[in-house]
Amino acid sequence: MTRYPAEGTPTALMVLAHGAGAGQTHPFMVATARGLAARGIDVVTFDFPYMTKPRRGAPDRPPVLEQSFRDAIAYARTWSTAGRLFIGGKSMGGRIAAHLGAQGVDGLSGIVALGYPLHPPGKPEQLRIAHLPSILVPVLIVQGERDAFGTPQELRPHLETMKARVTLHVVPGADHSLAVRGRTGAGAHDAVLDVITGWISPVT
Repeated sequence: MTRYPAEGTPTALMVLAHGAGAGQTHPFMVATARGLAARGIDVVTFDFPYMTKPRRGAPDRPPVLEQSFRDAIAYARTWSTAGRLFIGGKSMGGRIAAHLGAQGVDGLSGIVALGYPLHPPGKPEQLRIAHLPSILVPVLIVQGERDAFGTPQELRPHLETMKARVTLHVVPGADHSLAVRGRTGAGAHDAVLDVITGWISPVT
């Protein structure tokens, strides 16, 4: 596990999980963790078990991923002095965070999903939504306009059925990695970090 201490007194603790294809050292994960820390949030990242094996295969089954995430939360709480806990992640990491939110995590203030994988690319019938109605804490979903795993338009009908307060932030022109082509992409990641920080600030 890797700790990214907040600059100054931390306003919150974020436990951030990686996506299916790359671990906690991926540039997106590192930049996100560092960016949130610079904005006053303690961050802990970690690798799911399958990512640490010599010959990496497919992601572990959900119960294994969920327990690994819970272990990371327990560790993060022993380190950070922040009073509020948020969990989230990129793609699969955000989905597993949502699983935990549906199951219940003591003292959880909110969930942040960066590119929620609503369905596999090209398979819109394979929806990953069964757990969403059970989530009761606030949720922020940052979704690329061109996300092949589920566009904002595809997401909205399912979010409207949730009991939790859900904020959907759309990144214009972005794909599933929240990457934007052209000159406008240079500041897109910083803008996403500002959105996350702004959303966390008033959430209790």
